[in-house]
Amino acid sequence: MATIKDVARLAGVGVGTASRVVSGKGAVALATAERVRRAIDELEFRPSHAARSLLSGSSKMIGVYIPVLKGTFYTPILQTIDTELRAADRHMMVAFGCGDGDARQQAIEGIEFLIERGCDGIVLMSNALRDDDIVALGPKQGKLVVLNHSFDGIAEQCFTADHHRGGTLAAQALLKMAHQKFAVIAGPSTSPDNVARIEGFLAELQRQGIPANQLVQLESDFSPEGGWAAARSLASSGHEFTALFCANDEMAVGALAYFQQAAINVPGMVSVLGYDDTPSAEYSAPQLTSVHIPWRLMTVNGLRWLLNTCYGMTLPVEHDFPASVTWRASVAMAPGGALPVSLPKTKRRVRS
Repeated sequence: MATIKDVARLAGVGVGTASRVVSGKGAVALATAERVRRAIDELEFRPSHAARSLLSGSSKMIGVYIPVLKGTFYTPILQTIDTELRAADRHMMVAFGCGDGDARQQAIEGIEFLIERGCDGIVLMSNALRDDDIVALGPKQGKLVVLNHSFDGIAEQCFTADHHRGGTLAAQALLKMAHQKFAVIAGPSTSPDNVARIEGFLAELQRQGIPANQLVQLESDFSPEGGWAAARSLASSGHEFTALFCANDEMAVGALAYFQQAAINVPGMVSVLGYDDTPSAEYSAPQLTSVHIPWRLMTVNGLRWLLNTCYGMTLPVEHDFPASVTWRASVAMAPGGALPVSLPKTKRRVRS
């Protein structure tokens, strides 16, 4: 494979002159530049990524930190980032939470990993960091974009949705279908966006005369396994409910799987409403009604802000990402009278 030294030797110039032609920076006589270009073509020279970074002072690489590398939530976001960056002749490097530390320490180490590898800017998805962690980044915080969380010191660089409003819409959707008896599978109480959507849901029920003590709420971990286990607990609890709100789609899909196994008809006996409107919602059985959060729009606009900041682009940027409800088959009118949803008396073996 040809090197810049080979190009310089064939063109009869110094390495510095050949480098200036490759980078497009610095004055070079037209005739000399033409000799260098002919040498590049003849040798089929292609500078490595590291070499281009040294020549241009930019890696053309955007770092992305996500807490976990699994499930159906983060994959579409990573695909969106990769597509947008490639269209701008840029690429991404991904770091995710790993190691023995807690979520905050993992995020700090992940950001450090991306900075050390020369990423020009960073897209961050984590609610574990504190404001002082952002301040500790020093000048690097100016080239940081945060998705789905807000920090007061860099508000312009934060792109998120109104999750309290999302929870309100979830309650309104179920109330619209005449449901009066509810159950909730919430995400972790340490997750601010989960807290906001659950608060919005409960507040709307309260406004409609349904106090929180009239429903049952379980906390899970945003995973399908967690949704499955929580749905089993709800069904065997004896609590009467005709509608179940799950704080994300993955838990809702897990709940649907349990209900199918336990012969609890959805939506005949119980309606199930998810949150996020990820691709899994469209392909569950039945298809999942879900609160739509415009994750792609949020991601694209955060990325545009970063491209403008890091590379002097002038892409349009928005900060408003309204939630809505995508209606599918998992929600129906409440059955006549609130039927108790409990584990059917059957000898069928249920997994633990």
